Formats: sequence, C-alpha cells, structure tokens
Amino acid sequence: MTLAQHLLELRKRLMIAAIALVVGMVIAFIITGPVIELLTEPIRMVADRRGDQLAQLNFDTVTAPFDMRMRIAFAIGLLLSAPVWLWQVWAFLMPGLTRKEVRYTIGFVSAAVPLFFAGTVVGWIVLPHMVEIMATFAPEGTAQFYTASYYYDFVFKLLLVVGVSFVLPVFLVALNLAGVMSGRGILKGWRAAVLIATLFAAVATPAADVVSMLMLAGILIVLFFAAAGVSMLFDRRKRKREGDLLPPETGA
Repeated sequence: MTLAQHLLELRKRLMIAAIALVVGMVIAFIITGPVIELLTEPIRMVADRRGDQLAQLNFDTVTAPFDMRMRIAFAIGLLLSAPVWLWQVWAFLMPGLTRKEVRYTIGFVSAAVPLFFAGTVVGWIVLPHMVEIMATFAPEGTAQFYTASYYYDFVFKLLLVVGVSFVLPVFLVALNLAGVMSGRGILKGWRAAVLIATLFAAVATPAADVVSMLMLAGILIVLFFAAAGVSMLFDRRKRKREGDLLPPETGA
C-alpha cells in the first residue's frame, strides 16, 4: 500500500472506532445513575458511621452534575466499545506483523486485559476502606463534603493506577521474550521489586490503611514472582530448542 492508501485506511479505522465510542457513551449515559450510586456508596457508609448527613457528594457548579455524568459515560463507553476499537487497531497493524509477532501480541493482550480488570476490582475493593479511614480524621462537629469532580478523579485514578500496576508483569515477560532480560535476571531483582511494590502500595493507599497497603503490595509481589517464573520457563524452552538445533558431534 502507498502512503496515501495507509492514511485512508487509518482514517477509516479511526472513524469506525469513534462511532463505536459514541454509541458506547450513549449506552453508558443511560446507566450513569446506578454507577453514581455505586461510586457514592463509600460516602453513604461514612454518613452512616457518623450517624448524620454531614457526609455528602457536593456539586459546586451549575454544570457539575452533567459534567460528572459525561465523564462517567466516556470511561464506561471506552470499555464498552473496546472490542471494536481494539479490533480496528489490530486490523490496521496486523498486515505489517510477522506470524511470530502476531502470536506474541495475542498472548500479551490475552494476559494484560484480564490482569487490568483484576487490578480495577482490587482497587474497587480497597476504595471504601480508603474513604472510611480518611473520614476518621475529620474532627467532631465538622461536615465531610466531597467535591464531585475531585471525588470522581480520585476514584478513576485509583482504579487506573492499580489496574496498570497489575499489567506491569506482562511487560517483564515481554522484555524476556525480546531478549532484554533473562528470567534469572528478573528474579535477582526481587529485593528491589518487593521494595518498589511496597512503596507503590504505600503511595496508592492512605497511610492509615495498613490492611489495604499490605493486600495490594502482596498481590503485586506475587505477580512479579509469577512473571519471573514464566520468564525462566521460556528461557528453559529456548535453551532446549537451541540445543536441539545444534549439529551432532562427529567422532574423530
């Protein structure tokens, strides 16, 4: 294909992806009410614990309620339309990939997507504990009003960061397959990995929420060792394959 044909193909793929995103956002906008109910459940838990209504979601501008629904619709619409736009990206790139690269890409996507969603589930489990524990630092007689835009950003970034952190072991395996790092080399860095996982968990969770920090750090450490184990398995298969390709020794 010429450059002009590539650009036309790219425009076509982008148009299909954009239409799918808009359709996903329309569907998602309809269900933003129940989603907001789920997002604000930790706030209601804080209100119940305090025994009053001084813990509420606060919309500080005229357009804030609509803005929040649109941002939620975009995030959910992106997920709903993911099969379409991922396929468009894949269909655009696949003709330029070798058979081996296609196989590796399918394997990475198959591992990364479930891990990302598993990370968001863990983030969602941690979220109520974080909100509750932080609310305990509010003095008696004060009101706990959560600005809608800030609260949504907090929840969205938490889920995104924890989800991405769960995908990092896949990149370690990718570096191993690319020949950048060996499985033993990855495993030798376990002390640094444990330290980084602990520091990340400490930053991603409130300082007072030790249980959530240990849970998140423990999962990340297990994923690191799993990536090291898979990389060592790949190294072993590679050595065996290279040994089979060596010519047999001839006698004197």
